[in-house]
Amino acid sequence: MFQYIVRRVLLFLPTLFLITVISFGISRMAPGDPAELKAGVGSEGAQRGNQQLNEQIIKQIRAQWHLDMPIWYWSMFSDEKNADGDLKPLGERFRFAWNGTNNQYHRWMGDLFRLDFGNSFQDQRPVIDKIIERVPITATLSILSIFLSFIIAIPIGIYSASHSRTNSRVDRTVSTTLFILYSLPSFWIATMLIIFFGGGDFLSWFPNNGLHGNDYPYPSWISNTGDLLWHIILPLFCYTYGSLAYLSRQMRGSMLEVIRQDYIRTARAKGLSEKIVVYKHALRNSLIPIVTIMAGILPSIIGGSIVIESIFSIPGLGLLEFNALVARDYPVILAVFVIGSVLTLLGILIADLLYSVIDPRIAFTKRAG
Repeated sequence: MFQYIVRRVLLFLPTLFLITVISFGISRMAPGDPAELKAGVGSEGAQRGNQQLNEQIIKQIRAQWHLDMPIWYWSMFSDEKNADGDLKPLGERFRFAWNGTNNQYHRWMGDLFRLDFGNSFQDQRPVIDKIIERVPITATLSILSIFLSFIIAIPIGIYSASHSRTNSRVDRTVSTTLFILYSLPSFWIATMLIIFFGGGDFLSWFPNNGLHGNDYPYPSWISNTGDLLWHIILPLFCYTYGSLAYLSRQMRGSMLEVIRQDYIRTARAKGLSEKIVVYKHALRNSLIPIVTIMAGILPSIIGGSIVIESIFSIPGLGLLEFNALVARDYPVILAVFVIGSVLTLLGILIADLLYSVIDPRIAFTKRAG
């Protein structure tokens, strides 16, 4: 077991390196220049201003953010321009040059090894402070959603699979409802909830934006907690319904596959009750696909949902990612992406270790014959 964990951790390093290369490259390939956005080039005021002054401001901003440095360790094309100020054709600008440590990726990786994600391009605040500020909000919603999804989906999947032989009306109704829920997009559900229950055109039972009321903070923590829970009912439903439907279908399919095995027939032939057969013999082995799904839960705890947080105006990490993408805030984008990647790798390792707990037949080392 220990040797397996060591091998997997060592495998994380090249995997994480490739992730950083790909994510860094994709972020730089996105259209738009953060320096131009910061300087306001393209706006009406900038068009009336001095063009030469604007270019000088952009140049200073790019130097401040190290965007004037080459992106990679090497560059294949120079920035040579013709007399009209336009870039020359690629064939005339081909100049393969080694940049050594004088490049953006090397600088970013050096800061990353020191757990320094840099400062945001938008407000010059440390990126780690902005993430820590938003994580509790998104993590609270995600953890509650995950808990509700598993605590509801697993019993539904077990019930649906154990009653599939009778083709009961309840099983058909549950299956149809889950298929409908899984097919509905979250933005549409969020909009309908606001229209019908959030003070839109019908009822005004729940708040439709933010996390607290106008009178927050209240004198007691009970009132503050109740106000928070009241505000997150609608977004929490949007977080939960899709994963609940998916998990219950996975649980049903896995349970159906297990209860058709020979050892289940043997248990029934011994005269064991259906409850003991399902919950003692079938349930444990049918949890393996659910554990596999759990590998993707860790990054979702901090990833949040850009759509839901934007619709309900929740200041979580998903909204931070969206604003960073719009503003081409590279430090924030890369920090969230790298943290999510590390959590994904960690979740896969935890899922692999849980396999041996659920099914002792799964071994990480080769057994002797």
